[in-house]
Amino acid sequence: MFRIDRNLTADDLGKALRRDVAEGLTSRPKQLPPKWFYDARGSALFEEITQLPEYYPTRAEREILARRVDEIAAAADASALIELGSGSGLKTRLLLDALGRHGGLTRFVPVDVSGDFLAESAEELAGAYPRLDVHAVVGDFEEHLGLLPVSEEGGRQLLAVLGSTIGNQVPDRRAGFLRDIHGALRGGDRLLLGVDLVKDPDRLVAAYDDAQGVTAEFDRNVLSVINTELGADFDPAAFDHVARWNAEQEWIEMRLRARRDQTVHVADLDLTVRFDEGEEMLTEISAKFRQEGISAELDAAGFTLEHWWTDPDGDFAMALARVR
Repeated sequence: MFRIDRNLTADDLGKALRRDVAEGLTSRPKQLPPKWFYDARGSALFEEITQLPEYYPTRAEREILARRVDEIAAAADASALIELGSGSGLKTRLLLDALGRHGGLTRFVPVDVSGDFLAESAEELAGAYPRLDVHAVVGDFEEHLGLLPVSEEGGRQLLAVLGSTIGNQVPDRRAGFLRDIHGALRGGDRLLLGVDLVKDPDRLVAAYDDAQGVTAEFDRNVLSVINTELGADFDPAAFDHVARWNAEQEWIEMRLRARRDQTVHVADLDLTVRFDEGEEMLTEISAKFRQEGISAELDAAGFTLEHWWTDPDGDFAMALARVR
């Protein structure tokens, strides 16, 4: 069975983009949320990034799942899988297969902001798993967790947030996000969280500033999105990509640095913005974690960390936590 709830329309996304760009370009320092990287070109560039030799997180998380997925499924003992920022790729299928092997899996609830992508990928999964009730939800998982469908049959749920997506949030917003997840689940449900770990800063910077320049193109793509969607006249080539390790916060910062003095007009916002030569605009943070820190954050949100799996090199971890 396949069905889809649309809690987020193209008009909603357009309003959110206008709000975020207006606020971000007039703030000091300037900043833009990373979710606007992902138009069709941005998604293709990110997929290319995951194959680069410098970018270890996708491979490391996939390796943990390949080795530990049956342990994860047995510990979760879930009849429903909810995946935030979901896909139809290998990681999703590994989880579905393992939960099916351990009995009881009846529902899959994939959640994503991209309605077209979600409809296609979720319907594909419904065809591949004909016994599964696939209930897709188009929504912003930072805003719409309260609208997740709840099974009338009850049963334990496993909510997965993979890819260290949680690292794109500053600590206050991350704490709120974890509380919102807790509120969307029931006692005894589990949260499966993929997190990138603190490591040698040189390796971290290389993962976000690869030698081929793919990440630089991905970073500059947010300017192309604003040009296309809001009638702006950014020259992406007039900005350099910068990746920097913030040791105090233990996160990577991705920034765009103006190569020269320039003025940009965003027609749909009737907004003119000046950039000075060398001025930097923050486009993404990617926090890195330690086990004790994640355990404390989960505990504060009402979870108990039950299991912690890492890849053999200790680069990445998957945490399984129970709702108290």
